[in-house]
Amino acid sequence: MGILESLKTLLFGKHDVGGGKQDEKPGSAKAEKPADVSIGKKASIIKEPKEEKPVADKITVGHVHMSGCTGCLVSFADNYEGLLTILDKYADLVYCLTLADVRHIPEMDVALVEGSVCISDHLSVEEIIETRKNAKIVVALGGCACYGNITRFCRGGQQNQPQHESYLPIGDLIDVDVYIPGCAPTPQQIRNVCVMAYLLLKGNDEQKALAGAYLTPLMNLAKAGTQACGCDIMTQGINQGLCMGCGSCAAACPVRAITMQYGKPQIERDMCIKCGACYAQCPRSFFSFDVVNQYEGIMEAIDAAMEP
Repeated sequence: MGILESLKTLLFGKHDVGGGKQDEKPGSAKAEKPADVSIGKKASIIKEPKEEKPVADKITVGHVHMSGCTGCLVSFADNYEGLLTILDKYADLVYCLTLADVRHIPEMDVALVEGSVCISDHLSVEEIIETRKNAKIVVALGGCACYGNITRFCRGGQQNQPQHESYLPIGDLIDVDVYIPGCAPTPQQIRNVCVMAYLLLKGNDEQKALAGAYLTPLMNLAKAGTQACGCDIMTQGINQGLCMGCGSCAAACPVRAITMQYGKPQIERDMCIKCGACYAQCPRSFFSFDVVNQYEGIMEAIDAAMEP
């Protein structure tokens, strides 16, 4: 092989001369385009499936913060991935001081109101009235919104802010539809009320019936008034022969004002902050037999709704 043939081999590869074909000159060589190359099988294009939203018809929810410690909002956030499921499938958060960049209270389906109202602050009074006007369902979230809680003891004597001399639960100023008492309420209870509110507004007939059975006792609790005390356990529990000594009231008390003695709760009235958590936690208090009889169906509906 000569030098010229060696260069051709390096530049154009070794040609098959067995078939009688002569090597083409470099000047006359026709370069093959990608389109001219024959491919036996075309490569298949993989298309990723489009993301489908589970629920298109969401409800709108807002969190209205009055005078409180933000503990109820922390409890709401403690649902973790459950909170993300609620916001992804069932609810759009349209108002929240810490999570939504909205200055004025918009129209919404459900308003979760945390904290009591300082009646010396005209802006707070206007906001709670505007909340009632713009929300279809108003939920008092936590002991301060339901009963005043520890803000009941904040009447006057504040050297740093003497103008804040009176706080009231929101039920003393507007009509409230649902109570979620406690200091703070459990994340599970807040989650359950959110799911049931959605089913009540957007569910089918069976789901609306279950949601109504679950929410009716909480609605009746809102109608009962804005006063709460550890004495409720004594007058509406023990004195009625309903106490079974389970200790749920003592476990729920945030200030440890209840101790169990001889199998019954003992109330330290001087320590009570009037949050209503003890009576709300008692399994034999305000929850009716309508809820107990449908407990399995209610929990199945909640579990199904919270599936990712």
